[in-house]
Amino acid sequence: MIRVAFDLGARRVGVSVHDDEVLPARPQGTLAADERIVATLAAAVAAHRADEVVVGLPLALDGTEGPAAKRARRVAAALARRVTAPVVLWDERLTTVQAERFRRARGVKGRDGIDAEAAAILLQSYVDARRGGTARDDDEAP
Repeated sequence: MIRVAFDLGARRVGVSVHDDEVLPARPQGTLAADERIVATLAAAVAAHRADEVVVGLPLALDGTEGPAAKRARRVAAALARRVTAPVVLWDERLTTVQAERFRRARGVKGRDGIDAEAAAILLQSYVDARRGGTARDDDEAP
């Protein structure tokens, strides 16, 4: 099964793919988060031939939904109308923080690529939960 995940940001969308049950989800780059976002995401789903799509749901630490979560719900619903693969929302709390920590541990500076790494953490968490396991350990890099 090929899964693609999107970590929606205000300016960029991180993209990751999971297509091998033995390997972890992999960052695939970023897309522009502009007025054509739904069409851009639909094209990415088609390009990856995704069987399932995971969209990050940015909940607050207390589990409530703010404007970013509402936007994610709107984008996911619009995307679901444009693609044949099922679209699911998945809690993405602290994925960017975790990606930043992994990058620091590897000596990577700057923010280039962080959105895609956060998307990979998000997707791996989803895959692990679907397998009946737990999300990846905080010490395990994407």
